[in-house]
Order: sequence, then C-alpha cells, then structure tokens
Amino acid sequence: MRAVRVHAPGPAEALRCDEVDDPSPGPGEVVVRVEVAGVNFIDTYKRSGLYPVPLPWIVGEEGAGVVHALGEGVTGFAVGDRVAFYPSSSYADFARVPAARVIPIPDGVSARAAAAVLLQGMTAHYLAIDTFPLRPGHTALVHAAAGGTGALLVQLAKAAGARVIATVSTEEKAQVAREAGADECVLYTRDDFAAEARRLTDGRGVDVVYDGVGKATFDRSLDALALRGTMVTFGQSSGKIPPLDPLVLSNKGSLYLTRPSLHTYTHTREELLARAGDVFARVARGELRARVAAEIPLADARRAHELLESRGALGKVLLVTS
Repeated sequence: MRAVRVHAPGPAEALRCDEVDDPSPGPGEVVVRVEVAGVNFIDTYKRSGLYPVPLPWIVGEEGAGVVHALGEGVTGFAVGDRVAFYPSSSYADFARVPAARVIPIPDGVSARAAAAVLLQGMTAHYLAIDTFPLRPGHTALVHAAAGGTGALLVQLAKAAGARVIATVSTEEKAQVAREAGADECVLYTRDDFAAEARRLTDGRGVDVVYDGVGKATFDRSLDALALRGTMVTFGQSSGKIPPLDPLVLSNKGSLYLTRPSLHTYTHTREELLARAGDVFARVARGELRARVAAEIPLADARRAHELLESRGALGKVLLVTS
C-alpha cells in the first residue's frame, strides 16, 4: 500500500509517499481502508520535530473509510462498516487502529464530512462545552476563526448562546467567520484585537479567549480578558509560547490559564463515542458544517501541508486516496 511517511524531521519536503506492506490486524485491532484523511496542524508539528515521534512515522491523526479486517476479539464491527478513527496513522491506503478508537459513521454523514469534522469538531466541542462551558451572556474571542477548528468553534459557541468576536487576517476570511455566525470580526493584521475586544465589550473584556495560534497572539489575548477571565491556549501554529511568570495572571486580573488537549477529553472510549457522536449528530442535522478548503490526492501530501502552513486554507484540508 501507499503510506506518507517522515524519515527525518523537516519541512513539508520531508513527506515521502512510500510503498509499504499492507497491515494485518492484531488482537483488539481493526484495519480500515482509508478513503479520506484529515490534515491538521498537529501533523505539521510532528513532521517538523516539534512533537518528537518514532521514525519512520506514517503521518496523520484522523481518517474515515470502511472496515477492511478485524483482529481477534473485536466485536461490534463488521467488514464493510463505515467508520472514522482517531488517533492513528491515516495518510495511507490502510490504517491499523485499536478498536477502541474506531467510531461508527451514522447515516447522513459522508466519509468526507466525517474526516472534515472529527478531530477539529471534537476539539471545538470540548473547548466550547467542557473547558470553558459557554452560556448565554458570555462573550468569547476566537482566534483564526476562518480556519477548520475556528469556524466550527464559532458555530458551537453561537449554538450555546454566546457572543463571538472573531479574529482573522483578511476580509475574505472575515466573511467565512461571519458565515459561521461570528457577531464581530477583527482583522488582526490591521487592528489591535485586544483593544477592539475591550471596545466591543464597553471596556470590560471577554470572558474567554480560545487561542490555537500561540506565540503571536498569546500576550495580547491576556490583555483582552475581563477580570477572572479564562485563557484557553490549545495550539501553537505561530510558534511555541515562551515561559510565563504566574504573577502576570494575577496582575492582569486574576486570570485563569489552561492548555488542554483533545486526548485528555477523549481519554476513554465512552468519552470518545459521546463526543464524536454529538459532533456527527449535529452534522447530520445540519447544525454543524465544516468548510472544506481543498481535497488533495494522498501522494501530494506535501502540497497539503504547504497549504495549511501558508494560512491560505479557508477551512479543512483533506487527503483522498482515490
């Protein structure tokens, strides 16, 4: 089969489409014939060496397709079932996945839709529903609101009744954020988003900042928060955040700071199924929509990473196997 692998950390050129042996399932495992793989910033972090992984490494965290083979002891699935999975090496024709991380795709949700919302949809879900549970009366600042996670987070925040201030880099991306439901859009390339957040809240500041950007936005995000506001940093697409003296949080208004991860919010199979199930159900009802920026052939994964890292993608980037 084909598998996109990293043999040594580096830029997008480090991705190689290799021919490798087809996987066979071990006990408690499922082999999925991958139809679509989602492309995410965590893939670029691991490719570059920011997050070290054993090499050579088959890239990818999420995918969707059909069950191809079942290992000993696996129940609840049959060959041909439509499924999604997270996390496992998904940039390949086939993926060997622990059965506990395989998720049924319900009727009304395509493989492409499942791959487009699984990781980013579950991320937006835990952020808006658990990390800082949004309610009517809350104001949230969402960075990179035209991106895959950002646009889904805006939709979930609005569904919870919150007011959303979105930051984007261009007018085109502002339109994407508005279509997702953002109440206000700030072009951070032109305006000081912290000053705008305070102006739009009559000087109070926002209740929560959801920040997947990292280094470039972290300090001013703290300045955008209201007293006892919550800073949620969940990514670092612009670089790693420098060390922080906790006294800064006190001086800026007894702020809360958290750095969650999807893994800890899908730690058990029950959590994974509940979170993915709610995301898929919202997609099936038309309440949650993922904007797909590009569908790129598996063998051209390098182009997919370059597009993502250029910040030129207005939505989700997918790799397709055929």
